[in-house]
Amino acid sequence: MEHLQAYHAAGGGKHRANKQFGINVLNRRLLMAAAVLLVTAVATSSESKAQAGPFAPLAGSWSGGGTVSLEDGSTERIRCRAKYAPIGPTMEMSLTCASDAYKFNLSASVKAEGSAITGSWSEASRNISGSLQGRGGGGNFEVVASAAGFNANIALRTSGNKQSVTMRADSQFRGANISLSR
Repeated sequence: MEHLQAYHAAGGGKHRANKQFGINVLNRRLLMAAAVLLVTAVATSSESKAQAGPFAPLAGSWSGGGTVSLEDGSTERIRCRAKYAPIGPTMEMSLTCASDAYKFNLSASVKAEGSAITGSWSEASRNISGSLQGRGGGGNFEVVASAAGFNANIALRTSGNKQSVTMRADSQFRGANISLSR
């Protein structure tokens, strides 16, 4: 009996095998927690790198509305959706706006080198495309969209979760004033 009491006192009433099992489970849990933490850190780092650059403040989906002005002087209220996908110094974007009688689907692929912006754009419903050139950074840009027989000045201003897009053109489509938020 004395031997059993000494055994319980030394091992805290537990067999050494149980103590070893508890340590192994604890080690595995700590290793899993460390692995999850490492994967999270790598994923966050990758997202940060993807979002770094002059287009980072635009990232994501935006929606809102505004007005479009046509050649005959009429204006119409429009609803718009925009998506911006920046990756470092490049960005893919789309802007779709529509009213009861008017619609445009603008998409662009742009690249920044310093504050200079270059790229290409297309408008699907009218089957027109061209080039973009301008300047900007930090979510604020001024570009000129050009194609054969078409030029438009586009100003984009971003402040937090609010964005304004102003377009002025020399065609049937005279311009648009759009306010977006995310």
